[in-house]
Amino acid sequence: MKAIVFPGQGAQFPGMGKDLFDASEIARKRFAEANEILGFNISDIMFSGTPEDLKQTKVTQPAIFLHSTILAEVLSDQTQPDMVAGHSLGEFSAMVVAGGISFADGLELVSARANAMQEACETTPSTMAAVLGLENEVVEEVCANTEGVVVAANYNCPGQLVISGEIPAVEAACEALKEAGARRALILPVGGAFHSPLMEPAREKLASAIEATEMNDLRCPIFQNVSAKAETDIEVIRKNLVSQLTAPVRWTQSMEAMISFGATSVTEVGPGKVLQGLFKKVDRAFPTESAALSAE
Repeated sequence: MKAIVFPGQGAQFPGMGKDLFDASEIARKRFAEANEILGFNISDIMFSGTPEDLKQTKVTQPAIFLHSTILAEVLSDQTQPDMVAGHSLGEFSAMVVAGGISFADGLELVSARANAMQEACETTPSTMAAVLGLENEVVEEVCANTEGVVVAANYNCPGQLVISGEIPAVEAACEALKEAGARRALILPVGGAFHSPLMEPAREKLASAIEATEMNDLRCPIFQNVSAKAETDIEVIRKNLVSQLTAPVRWTQSMEAMISFGATSVTEVGPGKVLQGLFKKVDRAFPTESAALSAE
């Protein structure tokens, strides 16, 4: 059984999607549609912008979504999934490819999500930090005993967890985690505390947009960040998409669940190869690949 997975924020790179645009009429139509929906030429920024241009949240999230969903459509013969999942933002790409939401609705939701998250980031000085080499339970306990808001946010793979919260609380937790034996506890260059209670204003804004979006039954199960389970009930899926902004990304648990569900290989669709590397941390022998134009 084939699992198709979609990357999240951080996978962007200058020139992303230009090969798709050059090679496919389908891609050219989708990029033109995206420019119209967003009200600015995101294709120009993706193809010709600098790394700084691509770091703007209103650009980053739609850019990764576009690269993933357009690549999946162009390579539809390679990207027919038996199950899907996406890391944070990637969950919206997964929803489109599994038939749960349309391309246009997905892009509008991603744009609304990006703008809401940016506004929430500007409300409270906050950040995230990567923690390597500790058991999840140890990290959770340190966060719980640290003054201020700091929580486990991304369970990326065994021994790699990201914490998120107010800057002083994250800094204090990092020091405590090093004392507890962490190999590294490194503040990340991000502008906000994603997947923490500090995203509550963004969750409230996104909730109304998600509630207003038409959703269809999926062609296959989606393993969602919030539950790390195979979800098929569209109302449960809808609620989980809303909860995702303030809840942790249970990616380790999702990978393990997909393998237990019967996944025999995983194809990463979108920029980068981060998710393939994370699967290898769960099972070094597990077959992984990238969807790529050269494979047509």
